[in-house]
Amino acid sequence: MESSPNLPADRYADRELDWLEFNNRVLDLAKDSPRVPLIERAKFCAIFASNLDEFFMVRVAGLKRRIDAGVAVRTVTGQMPGELHSSILRRTGELVSEHSRVFQDEIRPELRAEGIEILTWAELTAAEKDRMRTLFAERIFPVLTPLAVDPSHPFPYISGLSINMAVLLKHPTTGAQQFARVKVPPILERFIKLADGRFVPLEEVIGRHLGQLFTGRVVLNYTTFRVTRNEDIEVEEDDAENLLFALEKELLRRKVGRPPVRLEVEEDIDEKILDLLMEELDVKTEEVFRLPRPLDLTGLFALSDSPREDLLYPNFLPITHPDLAEVESASPADMFQALKMRDVLVQHPYDSFATSVQRFVEQAAADPSVLAIKQTLYRTSGDSPIVDALIEAAQVGKQVLAVVEIKARFDEQANIGWARKLEQAGVHVVYGMVGLKTHCKLCLVVRKESDGLRRYAHIGTGNYNPKTARGYEDMGLLTSNPIITDDVARLFNHLSGMTAETNYRRLLVAPHGIRSGLLAYIEREIANKAAGLPAGIRIKVNSAVDEQLIDAFYRASQAGVPVDLWVRGICTIRPGVPGLSENIRVRSILGRFLEHSRVFWFAGAGKPTVGIGSADLMHRNLDRRVEAVVGLTNPNHVRRIEELFDMAFAPDTVHWELLDTTWTAHTKDAEGNPLVDLQQTLIEQAASRRAR
Repeated sequence: MESSPNLPADRYADRELDWLEFNNRVLDLAKDSPRVPLIERAKFCAIFASNLDEFFMVRVAGLKRRIDAGVAVRTVTGQMPGELHSSILRRTGELVSEHSRVFQDEIRPELRAEGIEILTWAELTAAEKDRMRTLFAERIFPVLTPLAVDPSHPFPYISGLSINMAVLLKHPTTGAQQFARVKVPPILERFIKLADGRFVPLEEVIGRHLGQLFTGRVVLNYTTFRVTRNEDIEVEEDDAENLLFALEKELLRRKVGRPPVRLEVEEDIDEKILDLLMEELDVKTEEVFRLPRPLDLTGLFALSDSPREDLLYPNFLPITHPDLAEVESASPADMFQALKMRDVLVQHPYDSFATSVQRFVEQAAADPSVLAIKQTLYRTSGDSPIVDALIEAAQVGKQVLAVVEIKARFDEQANIGWARKLEQAGVHVVYGMVGLKTHCKLCLVVRKESDGLRRYAHIGTGNYNPKTARGYEDMGLLTSNPIITDDVARLFNHLSGMTAETNYRRLLVAPHGIRSGLLAYIEREIANKAAGLPAGIRIKVNSAVDEQLIDAFYRASQAGVPVDLWVRGICTIRPGVPGLSENIRVRSILGRFLEHSRVFWFAGAGKPTVGIGSADLMHRNLDRRVEAVVGLTNPNHVRRIEELFDMAFAPDTVHWELLDTTWTAHTKDAEGNPLVDLQQTLIEQAASRRAR
């Protein structure tokens, strides 16, 4: 990459190592008692584990692939791939040790004190053991497949993320030892519920009954282990139909033949078993992580179903947005009438997804005056009312277009299923564009009205998924503004017809327009500052790693422009460095809801330019995806965005602050009093609107 004048060569942090620091912030939430309820802290332990699984399956796997291919290209921080891999494994070792300590020494004893126990076989009562023997015989034993290793039985393929039991057997007569593997069935509950908050891991029950699987052998030892494999998808794209079949073929390959990138074992594993596993799996010593039982703490998600409401976040019921509540008394509520009066800016989960975005699509499907619906689908739930509404619309003769991104990572198989279901119902399905993922969040409705055709649109920051809408913070604009709806219509034509459209009036669209648009806005702020006019930059994203934009932020900081970046995850900017970034502040806010919206604010010499959209400040979003950012002009919406940034950067708000390359948690003031939880404040604001 070309160097920029007046900017040092070491101006970026490493994205992979900073991702690990993001996951460390998730772990901070698991430690945050009493602010975070106990079962929620266990859930954050599970989220930490799940995040790390995906990180190894994708990011570490990609790094290993470059190492194995002999790619000797340094990262932007100057590290060779092998050096970075070693740094990642070293820091991961520190984090997983702390993760285990937090669960074993803090959360598990506190759960036990509340009557919620994860037990070993030895800790079960006699009655519970009898019940487990019956359960094993009736439900577990029939689905187990013991696989022995000998000259006629090669070492079995170990699927990624599965929990496995490595068993060391001995022949009672000859004394010959033999290795066997038993896969813990993923179709059964990982933690078996006993009674009154007592659980036992499935592998504990299987381990106690291994003798029934290996009759005629003596079980000398057994242990659990878990392999993480490269799970990224690589597909050569030709055309949409070929892409569908190519992706299905690649998904089959994902199940076999993917190289391991991590091996998790019990801390007291028998060395003979470990040596065999490392040899057969071709795993190096530094890729082995020794952990206390039970392995795979993603299983702690099961505790979220606990009836102990006192150990969970208080129930929260989203409200209908006030601008939509005015028409809610209608039967059904008339979304189109509301959007004729004004644009509506919603923020989920505080504003109900069901009574805004979902109702918008459902009403469009049922309304006989609606002629066409166009929708992007990146990730959605298995029982999606959005998909059902599109099918209903197609079945009654409306023109329905669904742009289904079948390459959405880890949702590929589900999206292929929905694509085929939509096609069978008569929906026109487009599988995105060759070489690009369709990540923008758009819905367009064409309606016949007394004065002609009118178009309505939703442009959002999050997926059309009712389930995640309850746990992800996202924003969306519902509008009938003809300039915006014309932009959205032309973008859909670009997606379905492969037009060369790049000119939009109220949208910034990647891969051609978002980076260049943001750079132009940053340069305008620098010029405004030089002219003595109000200048400032405030941006909220999930990740900020794009070097061109980071350099622009550095130049803005050097020019005296205040830059506030609200980043949930990865951030490779080094704020607070003298001469480079004294005017840059970077904060991260994590909590009950996953901060997911992307928001852009530029002071504009006193006339702010404000937008929301789907794009993070990452190469993939700006260069390899179709993304959309819509400009907000309603003064109330602009003021709402400014209020959110004011709250996020207030000194008394709970946050993590980045200074150079070090993140620091701020949860209490100098006197030890708890700081303000931003998400709780927004919940209370929503509740007060409901009360009025």
